[in-house]
This record gives sequence, structure tokens and C-alpha cells, in this order.
Amino acid sequence: MTTAPGTIDDLTRHFPETTAGTQWQMLSDAVMGGVSAGRMSRTVLAGRPAIRMEGDVSLENNGGFIQIAVDLAPNGATFNAAGFSGIAIDVLGNDEDYGLHLRTSELSRPWQSYRSSFIAKPVWQEIKFPFSSFAPHRTEIPLNVHLLRRLGIVAIGRIFSADVAIGGIRLY
Repeated sequence: MTTAPGTIDDLTRHFPETTAGTQWQMLSDAVMGGVSAGRMSRTVLAGRPAIRMEGDVSLENNGGFIQIAVDLAPNGATFNAAGFSGIAIDVLGNDEDYGLHLRTSELSRPWQSYRSSFIAKPVWQEIKFPFSSFAPHRTEIPLNVHLLRRLGIVAIGRIFSADVAIGGIRLY
């Protein structure tokens, strides 16, 4: 089977491995003392295979996020996305606001990223995020798509129960 150019994950590999040869990871604010808790699973929702993130975001102890994240190239290498216009995700959720966050090799602090937000509706939908829609967060460095390293689907910044699923993710 051949994979379309720009495919990050089409969910054909054994979980948590991605089509790109990297692995999904679950992260939370616990790494900084927060108490938000989440879980990541592979499941089928509304007839589609999915990577699902569920959990509770808490602002206690200066916390406030849970995240599923994936490196875009193996071994922490960068990925040159200059031949693409943006990122597309197939998503299903609970009508809450989530973030798609990008990191490049130029960012050195864990709180730095490039962010775009979306509402995860309770039906499968494709959402396209042009690279121009990502806003720098806590950095003055412009997004350099030649040096992409990681992306994350993030529930952040307010108290709520997160439930979001990804049925595919790709560059377009």
C-alpha cells in the first residue's frame, strides 16, 4: 500500500505508530505541577478509526492543558513542509474549542508554539489550517515551515472536559 504525500497519520499502522513512522504521545500539565488528567486511546467512532483524547482540564497549580502530540519526522528531525499550504485534520468532538499547535526546531522553550484553534463538532468533519492561520505564542520568531518538528491537538486554558478524536491528519 502506498501512502499519499504529506500523510502524517491515516491510522493504518498499529497504535500508537503513525503513518509517518513516529508515535502519538499523551502529555499534560503534570510535567509542570498541574493536575489536569487525560488519556489517549485508539477506537472507532461513528464508523471511523480514531485517536481519541479524553480528560479534564484544570487550572489548579498553574496548570491548564492536556495534549496528544506527534513528531512529524522520526528521531526528532525536522520536516520541510514548504511544498504544502497547511494541515488538514479529520476531527470529531464534543462541541468544545481546541487548539492545533505547531513547533519548529527554532523554538527552545516548551511554552512556545504556533497556534490555531477550532471547534470539534459532534460529527466527523475535515478542517484545513493554512500555515498563515497559525499565530506565534510567546515567541517573536515567525513560523518557518521548512523546520517543522511537532504538532499537537490541545485542550487548554480553561476548566472543561475534553473529548476529541482525530480520524486522519495530513499536509495539503
